[in-house]
Amino acid sequence: MNLIQKSIKNELTRNFGGSTVILFTIVMTIILIRILGQASKGQADPSEVILLIGLNGIGNAAPILILSLFISVVYTFSRMYLDSEMVIWFSSGISLSYFLKPLAKFSWPIIVAITLLSVGAWPWSNTQTQLLKNKFESRSDIERVAPGKFQESSSQGLVFFIEKKKQDDDLASSVFISKVEGETETITTAKAGIVEFISGEKYIALTKGQQTILNHSTGETRITEFDNFKYWINPIGKQILTGIQSQMLSTFDLIVSPDSINRGELFWRIGLILSAINLAMLAIQVSSVNPRVGRSYSLAMALLCFFGYNNMLNIGKRLIAEKTFTFGEMMLMLHGTASLIILIWYLHTEFNLSWRRFIASPTAKLNA
Repeated sequence: MNLIQKSIKNELTRNFGGSTVILFTIVMTIILIRILGQASKGQADPSEVILLIGLNGIGNAAPILILSLFISVVYTFSRMYLDSEMVIWFSSGISLSYFLKPLAKFSWPIIVAITLLSVGAWPWSNTQTQLLKNKFESRSDIERVAPGKFQESSSQGLVFFIEKKKQDDDLASSVFISKVEGETETITTAKAGIVEFISGEKYIALTKGQQTILNHSTGETRITEFDNFKYWINPIGKQILTGIQSQMLSTFDLIVSPDSINRGELFWRIGLILSAINLAMLAIQVSSVNPRVGRSYSLAMALLCFFGYNNMLNIGKRLIAEKTFTFGEMMLMLHGTASLIILIWYLHTEFNLSWRRFIASPTAKLNA
């Protein structure tokens, strides 16, 4: 490797590291806020927040690496344009396609990492996240209750409220339970309650309370006071992953599956890899900077290209799932068109191609 390629690779590495750290920090902060919000609403287990953040970070790592690679290439070559380094290389006989070699040596480990993340880590993280979600939702009703907060049960028919709860999740005080069945509403209150197992079923043993039964159709009310009362809780659900979505299937299962939704997911995963390659090559072209305009223009164009390509991946996934286009047609339309545009752009810069050269000018006709 000569001095030019080594210096470019070193600068690309520095810029890639910086952009990756910044992007991961931003994305992980957004994920943290979202998961903390879910935990505060009772939609996620507070004890598993860190694990959920890690799984979501792994799932979003591939798009982050693609954007980091794209930004690092644009930033490096736009800096070279601003400092007139590219002018020096061009005047010494080096063409723009010459820089594809150091770019390939720098980007191939990143492309491999993106491939592994999109093919293997993405479905694994989605599966683990769904398992944690099913585990949290399959808990018994008393385990779902947060002290000082009304919580609807998993059966959608009960509302629980407790004032305090011990750390072992068994003993609770100031228990309030509301149950609605048709026109009948049952309200049960007690000073304390503890979870007990009777014949394999789970109950709350309530002490010193009363139960009020209201019939909304007849207006009849019945109040019963008790010292001890066993209240049955819905049994703990099995941790079964139901309704497996295409995002949780392995890449091999997607390949052998004829389902259109699975083909759309396969298109999206392979598209991440192809988009990383195309965007890395495109970044050299869009990094051309006019010193009078500054670097902001090239960075804006680069971000526009990235988000446009990324949105087209999602649109293509949906179109394949809806059977509007087949897998092969969408691959050719999106990635084939992008590759063709990039190839023509490089041929234009390499051989100074222009559509005007294929049209005879009026002056040439007169001279003829």
